[in-house]
Amino acid sequence: MRLAPQSGGACPAAAVGIEHRATRDSTNNRVLTIVVATTTITKQMKGTDQSHSRRRPRCPEEAVFLDLLRTTDMLTRRLVAVLKGQDLSANQYNVLRILRGSPEGLPCGEIASRMITRDPDITRLLDRLEKRNLISRCRETQDRRMVMARITPDGLKLLDRLDEPVEEAHRKQLGHLGRERLGALTELLLAARSAIT
Repeated sequence: MRLAPQSGGACPAAAVGIEHRATRDSTNNRVLTIVVATTTITKQMKGTDQSHSRRRPRCPEEAVFLDLLRTTDMLTRRLVAVLKGQDLSANQYNVLRILRGSPEGLPCGEIASRMITRDPDITRLLDRLEKRNLISRCRETQDRRMVMARITPDGLKLLDRLDEPVEEAHRKQLGHLGRERLGALTELLLAARSAIT
């Protein structure tokens, strides 16, 4: 018997077998009997169980790393939404905060080293802030090679407007942990960073 799979079908697939049988009847005439047999082929799909479709982390360190990435992404979204109202990126906000803490000004390299998220083009980042008159830059009189950046009054006013909304966003995100657990979390994160070179 020859089996031929049906075309165009999805799983499960049907296969048809056709067998020709030639016999003779009582009057000695030839009779052709066609026997059609069908069978169902079910494809076994491996790994369809959703509980096993995601690869589990190979070690607890990887699990923590992935959880930190997910948490950072979730926390950042709310901050980005607050800053968007003032047409600021998270990195621009970070620069303004750094310069507010150093009213005497800082060289570009020092600003870059203090950034929470490193920006590969700190000069362009400062250009955009200066264009909006949120910072100013000038060359030092003693060392003309050094360019100092300082926050302007407009930059300070912008930060003043953002202080309360940003703090409120942080309270909504993490306030449920309470002071004790927040302190413990801070210590754990500091310990993790201290071992990274």
